[in-house]
Amino acid sequence: MAPKKKVEEKPKIRWGRPGNTLKMGLVGLPNVGKSTTFNVLTKCNVPAENFPFCTIDPSEAVVSVPDARFDHLCKAFKPKSEVAAVLKIWDIAGLVPNAHQGDGLGNAFLSHIGAVDGIYHVCRAFAGEEDNIVHTEGDVDPARDLKIIRHELLMKDLERLEKLCTEWTRKVAQNQKLKEIKDECDALHKVKDMLTEGKYIRDVEDWTAKEQSYLNKYQFLTTKPACYLVNLSEKDFIRKKNKFLKPIFEWVQANGGGPIVPYSAEFEQRLVEMESDAEREAYMKDVGAQSSMLDRIIKTGYEQMELCHFFTCGEDEVRAWTVQQGSKAPQAAGVIHTDMERGFICLEVFKYQDLEANEWSEDKVKAAGKKQQKGKEYVVEDGDICFVKFNVTTSAKK
Repeated sequence: MAPKKKVEEKPKIRWGRPGNTLKMGLVGLPNVGKSTTFNVLTKCNVPAENFPFCTIDPSEAVVSVPDARFDHLCKAFKPKSEVAAVLKIWDIAGLVPNAHQGDGLGNAFLSHIGAVDGIYHVCRAFAGEEDNIVHTEGDVDPARDLKIIRHELLMKDLERLEKLCTEWTRKVAQNQKLKEIKDECDALHKVKDMLTEGKYIRDVEDWTAKEQSYLNKYQFLTTKPACYLVNLSEKDFIRKKNKFLKPIFEWVQANGGGPIVPYSAEFEQRLVEMESDAEREAYMKDVGAQSSMLDRIIKTGYEQMELCHFFTCGEDEVRAWTVQQGSKAPQAAGVIHTDMERGFICLEVFKYQDLEANEWSEDKVKAAGKKQQKGKEYVVEDGDICFVKFNVTTSAKK
């Protein structure tokens, strides 16, 4: 019997910048509720007026990533310092049709989208008639609005690729013997052809690792992960009904997919303005709302950028350290300090659930055989509790 051929596992496609301080941008047409959403997410006071282009320069804030495990660890260790995982969020001004040609200050706004690593697509599903909140396209149609944004991002990438392909074709003609130059040129032409057909780079899965490494240099808009925030009226959010939810779902599924989070910026703003948790809970009970959606929005953006975090715990500090999913132990150690990656020896690690099951005692976790030493190939998992052993002197001698 002939041995089975080993099937090589295709490497996971990872677009964008590696790192642990990535940014999500709030993107949408004018007057869809981006700045109000930013305000309630970040508890900041950014202007949110009823006219287009109220936001011209992007506002940035850092929000904590909700995690009940972190809260429990802080209670157990009672540290002097508590540092949660965080996510950076940008509020980016509204786009309009033909933004890629400069309409509505479009080029500046599209460059702001280029500076973020993931996109919150904010789409308006509320009428706004009672508040005279105008829609720049004349009426409310979220699927049409999403189509406009998708087209603008695609056209901006295509415009850029026209120039890149011309430049790299010239390089190939000048350096015919350099294969790397030709390979990169071929990858860029492949992307250009795809975008011409209306396909997003991120929606195509047959990229080689080499093609991906070439394209990651350019941070194309159509590689950015996205989730969709559907801004409802308070009434529709509470009753969980809105005529636009089905068309939005169908559009998203037909255009690469992604998580959809229905919420109400109006409802969230009302909660933020209340003075106490007791007042908020009483209001939600009174109107029949189950919960705020802010935590879910933050966690969804964090997960869409394929981020996770591990913990270091002690009397001085409990801290969550953000890494990209799939990071190996030395890279995770390097997030704490570059010397730890350079002189990495091993990682002492145990699971959050094992600490919880052993009365929050590290000694009992060790006695139960749940504390282990891991080497350089260990892939750090979300919720790991870690201690890094390293020796910079030893590393330097090597």
